[in-house]
Amino acid sequence: MSGKDKISIFPSRGAQTMMKGRLTGAQKGHSLLKKKAEALQMRFRSILGKIIETKTLMGDVMKDAAFSLAEAKFASGGDFNQGVLQNVTKARIKIRSRMDNVAGTSLPVFESFEDGVDQYELTGLSRGGQQMAKLKINYKRAIELLIDLASLQASFVTLDNVVKLTNRRVNAIEHVIIPRYERTLAYIISELDELEREEFYRLKKIQEKKKQARDKAEKEKERLKAEGKLREEEEAAGRNMIVDDNDEDLLF
Repeated sequence: MSGKDKISIFPSRGAQTMMKGRLTGAQKGHSLLKKKAEALQMRFRSILGKIIETKTLMGDVMKDAAFSLAEAKFASGGDFNQGVLQNVTKARIKIRSRMDNVAGTSLPVFESFEDGVDQYELTGLSRGGQQMAKLKINYKRAIELLIDLASLQASFVTLDNVVKLTNRRVNAIEHVIIPRYERTLAYIISELDELEREEFYRLKKIQEKKKQARDKAEKEKERLKAEGKLREEEEAAGRNMIVDDNDEDLLF
């Protein structure tokens, strides 16, 4: 096992406990990030489907709006664009933004709203009033669709970046961090087992040495005891040879 495959750490019980905690935290973080990635992917696919649907609808709405503009010009008998543009002082349709939270990710959402009254409500009373009303409705719908499309596109770009970042983190934890922690933990356990075997062998040798010392001491004690008994017997025999109480007194 090379040094790059594991963390450089001294094998001990404390290090083993610490690595177990790190491994548990990495596994829990991987699980949470994977759930977040799945939620973001689901929202990403939903937004993508809405974008396709909105763009398809946008083509039809813009076609109707352009056709309504041509009809209004024909019905009014002239071009009224410059007159309307010169008289505009305040926007009637405005945009407000808010943030939508999806799995901890803030997505921008744009909404349209009307501010004020229609200043050109009487436009077209002389000629082409019906076509002018139809023109307003079609272009209002086109503007609302453009705002919705802009909101979906902004959310799409934001989600795309977040999904890529989250997937990179998930892959890094799954294929780099967790295997490194597992290899480090296996290394610590193997080293601790080896130390335990060495300690067991050392204690066993110490016990054998102590047993040999005890046996030697017992043998020496028995030898000394046997020599003491033998000496006592010899001394007793010597005393018996020198002093004999059964001998009769000699008279000279």
